Amino acid sequence: MAITIILGSQWGDEGKGKLTDILAPEAKLCARAAGGHNAGHSIVMNFIGSGVVFNVPQFFKELQDLSDKGLEAVHDRIRVSDRVHIDLQLHIAADGLEEQELGEGKIGTTGRGIGPSYSCKAARSGIRLADVFNPKLFEQKLRRLADGYRKRYGDLFKYDVEEELAQFAEYREKLRKYSVDGVSFMKTAQKSNTPILIEGANVRILADSGDAVLIPFIQALMLDLDYGSYPLTKQYVTSSNTSLAGIIGGLTLDPTKITDIIGVVKAYTTRVGSGAFKTEDLGEVGTKLQEIGREWGTSTGRRRRCGWLDLVVLKYSNDINNYTALNLTKLDVLDTFETIRVATAYKIDGKEIESYPADLDILDQCEVVYKDFPGWQTPTTNAKSFEELPKEARAYVEFIEEYVGVKIKYIGTGPDREAMIKRA
Repeated sequence: MAITIILGSQWGDEGKGKLTDILAPEAKLCARAAGGHNAGHSIVMNFIGSGVVFNVPQFFKELQDLSDKGLEAVHDRIRVSDRVHIDLQLHIAADGLEEQELGEGKIGTTGRGIGPSYSCKAARSGIRLADVFNPKLFEQKLRRLADGYRKRYGDLFKYDVEEELAQFAEYREKLRKYSVDGVSFMKTAQKSNTPILIEGANVRILADSGDAVLIPFIQALMLDLDYGSYPLTKQYVTSSNTSLAGIIGGLTLDPTKITDIIGVVKAYTTRVGSGAFKTEDLGEVGTKLQEIGREWGTSTGRRRRCGWLDLVVLKYSNDINNYTALNLTKLDVLDTFETIRVATAYKIDGKEIESYPADLDILDQCEVVYKDFPGWQTPTTNAKSFEELPKEARAYVEFIEEYVGVKIKYIGTGPDREAMIKRA
């Protein structure tokens, strides 16, 4: 078995979906280790596993969208582990209030309840799909959660527990046809020749099948709960582990089966929401990157903060994930810039620091050291090989490779699927 893992190496939105789309046809199994329905690209799947938080209304909405497009058979090809945790309307209501509590330090979440859902899971108070089929237990757990949030937020907590109970009374029988024991389902599935796309389940049972496995991770390293830009509160990071270690643990992978770990990095840097961003440009450059790169979220429509590529962040990301290759995306966005900058170091009191600091107060004090490159000021979109890129663009790519110590195997030069240079 050959396992390929695709990881975001910045703060998300690097363009992982495009590489996943290119590599997925080569794989029998496509697995997602964690997350919810806040991610901006969608992959059709057969099995939703235990590692995600499951939003039932969104699930049925997407099924209806597929039915409206004439894909009725999809209902017979989708199954959900009975161990998934449910992302409730209750969590969505709490998400907004938690953002308000943080004030100016708010996270900038997608507001879809993902964080509160994971919080309940970690606190052992979450509700799983199996609980939905036990009406008495489901009601007991839901009322207990609602009471807890009311004690915390008082009248600010705008949530109707009776409405959600009634909603799930309607969902209960509809959900039953999709709910399965995940382990049994996968044991049966591996005996067939049907290609499998799964989201957050145990894939060890396919370890000796000889098939290729592709694991795209929706989030990015700098949002990781352990290694991301984590302050004393839960601001700035996501609710799950987004590093290589998080994937291995979340999917119970055999590390010896992993053949490729591909880090995806934009040719510049973007970030959604609040948080440290040392190379952010609040002037003309940032605006130009935002407009040319069409930098606004597909889930939320929020504009992304933009700035130059930060190689300190990329090297830190590689130190944790040990990439075997990189995918540099959106190189074409830089086509019209006369000068292109990259951050190569951070300094405090004139002295370079060795790595990305854990203390955000120290990070705030850092001065960024930049290296300037001449722009190529010619389109790169039509380049079909590395040699066809302008020499200035090649120099930019080669400097990144040398600095990080990892080969850039894929170079994105446009939004189309075909606009991807693959290097040997």
